[in-house]
Amino acid sequence: MVKRKPKIVCIGGGTGTYQVLLGLKKYPVDLTAIVTMSDSGGSSGKLREELGVLPPGDVRRALLALSDLPLAKKTLSSLFDYRFNNGEGLVGHSVGNLLLAALTQITGREDLAIVEAERILETTGHVLPVTLDNIHLHGILKDGTVVHGETNIDVRRIKPNVPIKEVFLDPKGEIFSKAKKAIIGADLIVLGPGDLYTSIIPNLLVSGVCQAISNSKGKLIYICNLMTKHGETNSFAVSDFIREIKKYLGEALDKLKVVIVNRKINLPMTVSAWYKKYKSTPVVFDRKNLGGLKIIVGSFAKPGKLLRHDSQKTARAIMNVLK
Repeated sequence: MVKRKPKIVCIGGGTGTYQVLLGLKKYPVDLTAIVTMSDSGGSSGKLREELGVLPPGDVRRALLALSDLPLAKKTLSSLFDYRFNNGEGLVGHSVGNLLLAALTQITGREDLAIVEAERILETTGHVLPVTLDNIHLHGILKDGTVVHGETNIDVRRIKPNVPIKEVFLDPKGEIFSKAKKAIIGADLIVLGPGDLYTSIIPNLLVSGVCQAISNSKGKLIYICNLMTKHGETNSFAVSDFIREIKKYLGEALDKLKVVIVNRKINLPMTVSAWYKKYKSTPVVFDRKNLGGLKIIVGSFAKPGKLLRHDSQKTARAIMNVLK
């Protein structure tokens, strides 16, 4: 009898989810990425506005991570992420985003466009939008100021030193049926890492997502960020990230059992200067404030021009939870 592969669902978006998928795809698992659909900036925002398609950016990154095309990952990434710097109407758009937009117009549906892209890119696993509805993210700051649009929360120019009180979707949107099925059937659900209020929490705000997590048989893991982000998580410690995740989990609150946390980071001078410029600092691991959760602590940071989660080490930690 053939042993069933464990089903792992990764919920998030951006480079954080990309790194996790890159590591997990090397294991014998049934892998699904569920990505946010609230992006409103850059190429994704333009395509949403001009073509009426869902934002393709986070889908593009997840597809790229899961691709098994016989090309060097660097070559494929350079092609798929290539952005035009001239040409009327092309400036700022990436090849991958344009491909997904074209496939959406050809197939008539965003979900079918992603299926076709999976075939083209020969992916291991699947990518699903968290919703097929045209959702928009908004935030309320602690002084009552309302910030409209994901891009204005992601790149805060409006009172960046004032903390975010809450974020919400309007319209709220309904969970995509295939995403709901994947979550309920998962043996393990991985949340994060990624920008807290613009890549992770927007998924939890979609109607039906927290209910699906609550109804799932699988454990829920949260992977905490390595660095804070100015305008979103200024001076956050690990407990602050977890507090906000719990706040939005709703009925799925009791599903959160495991948190993956990085040890203290010693930033190289060149990297430190970049983060200092953008007022970003290492997330402090305040263990004493993390009661009731299993905390997996390790050296998960991958050195480079920017800090990223090491895909192999992070995947190994996730797989150990399945044992």
